[in-house]
Amino acid sequence: MNHKFIKAAVIGHPVGHSLSPAIHNHWIAQYGLQGQYDAHEIPPEHLKEALLRLIEDGYTGFNVTLPHKQAIMALCDEIDDTARAIGAVNTLHVDTDGKLYGFNTDAFGFIENLRQQIQNFDFTNTGALILGAGGAARAIIYGLQQAGTKNIRIANRTREHAVTLAQDFDLKVIDWENRESAAQNIDLLINATSLGMKGQPPLSFAISDLPPAVVTYDIVYNPLETPLLEAAQKHGLKTVDGLGMLLHQAAGGFEKWFGTRPEITMDLRQKIVKLLA
Repeated sequence: MNHKFIKAAVIGHPVGHSLSPAIHNHWIAQYGLQGQYDAHEIPPEHLKEALLRLIEDGYTGFNVTLPHKQAIMALCDEIDDTARAIGAVNTLHVDTDGKLYGFNTDAFGFIENLRQQIQNFDFTNTGALILGAGGAARAIIYGLQQAGTKNIRIANRTREHAVTLAQDFDLKVIDWENRESAAQNIDLLINATSLGMKGQPPLSFAISDLPPAVVTYDIVYNPLETPLLEAAQKHGLKTVDGLGMLLHQAAGGFEKWFGTRPEITMDLRQKIVKLLA
């Protein structure tokens, strides 16, 4: 158990919308730890000097959000294999030796959320279709492959992005207009796009074409129940919302900084849902 005062923060541009302070401060209070967690707005052109200043001020833990997840890698002394494979760092830890270590907890967050919400989910015998080809999709693919999933297909509105991802991870690319027909023999449908997010158009997908055993997973968490998940629930399909992914990825960083493995409780979920309302 860590007894010294720990200072951690989320850095990004913008960060005003970030739920990380609410999540981490909830855990600090819950476990009676000595620490604080806040948010720092850092424009891309000031990333290096601003980060060094925060470290000089005693910060030893950081969550990294857009647009810094790739740029921050050049500032790390060491990067773990997961972050290297995904090509992005979302968690930083300043060790006692003063070195800056970069991690990525997004893949872990995705998998743990699925495990928690769908009991005994069989990753090894799963066929998955991922919609989207951005940073989140990279983390999801890596997480699924590490969990033993071999049959993964990807569809993206801009095909070239999907092709790049497919080459990196040895996947099959599906044309965006064929996404529904390609989903007829899958077990897991994942929306890794921003479609359905507050302020964005909904994801167009004919849920009625999906097999009855398909799990529909939307990584969007604002709104918590996206049009995709709403349609899936109406058809009696099992669904997984994106809030758990956010909470589980946060838990990975918290444990590194505070030495305590936090629980993802219903109390915490409800607190964050209220902030999203």
